[in-house]
Amino acid sequence: MKALKLLFGFALTATLLTSCVAEVIVDDVVIDEPGITLAELLDTHELWYVNINQTTGNGEVPFLQKAFTVSFRFGTMYANNNLVGFGSQGGGFGIDVGYYGTYGTVLEVTHDIDGYWELEVDQLSSNRLRFYHRPSNTSYYLTGYQRSNFDYDFVFYDNIHYFLQEYEAWEKTYASEEGAINEFDAENYLQFLAGGNDSEFRSSEDANGTPLSNLLWDYTGIYTVYDVAGDPYLKTLTLDYDYLGNDYFELIVIDDRTIELFHPDSGTTYELTGRGYIEYLRSPTGKGTIEKKRKKVENKTMKIERKSERKKVKIS
Repeated sequence: MKALKLLFGFALTATLLTSCVAEVIVDDVVIDEPGITLAELLDTHELWYVNINQTTGNGEVPFLQKAFTVSFRFGTMYANNNLVGFGSQGGGFGIDVGYYGTYGTVLEVTHDIDGYWELEVDQLSSNRLRFYHRPSNTSYYLTGYQRSNFDYDFVFYDNIHYFLQEYEAWEKTYASEEGAINEFDAENYLQFLAGGNDSEFRSSEDANGTPLSNLLWDYTGIYTVYDVAGDPYLKTLTLDYDYLGNDYFELIVIDDRTIELFHPDSGTTYELTGRGYIEYLRSPTGKGTIEKKRKKVENKTMKIERKSERKKVKIS
């Protein structure tokens, strides 16, 4: 059998970029083969997920700090900056946020809002990249996926704080007949505040169908989201009512405008529908938009036995 030894493989090493040449020895003859370029590498995956919790360094690259995913298509850069519409907006790629070019191992991005940036790109594995911004000594780590195999469930649960804040209010639109009567039955609206204190919530007992501008918020308190040990597709939510104690729920995402709250103490299941979509992270001056950058979030972990039904997030 002929010996085939790959000394420089473009799928396994970070040095495969741009004008690199692969040496392949076949029957003791060295053959030079062109390596993959950076532009070709960026095109190998349709979506690059920005794991903000893995970011290292002293500064930030604003458009990466804002994005859940970025995509590079024929010179145009796209981003999913909101979870509402994720998977459907722009065919799944998100919105057009600028254009890009490459030279050597450097990615040049001209962002519509944030301007011109140069990033050094290292390939860490076949679907893992590091974008390094040398002036601020900051690194972002991206994982590549195709739209067909992207784990949308993980993204919603991994960024649940931002999802809860993408609506002005969550209206209770369903309560199961099963379950004991409890204080939360009286609540019809929840709001998860953003822009200063990401741990505050407000609640209202106003009737269903009340215009958002007319809602009277009866209570303001602190909410906490917990990870669940061994289950990345479940979060728990605690609402701290000083005068009633805490209300505790298992939090399930149904789709990009519906969440389910299962109340273990009473056995009641509630569904809440988002009202008043807030388009985050697109433009600081656009109507109905808010400039909000993601930041590292480290939830406390809770060990529980799941009582709610696991459901896959519906992507329209």
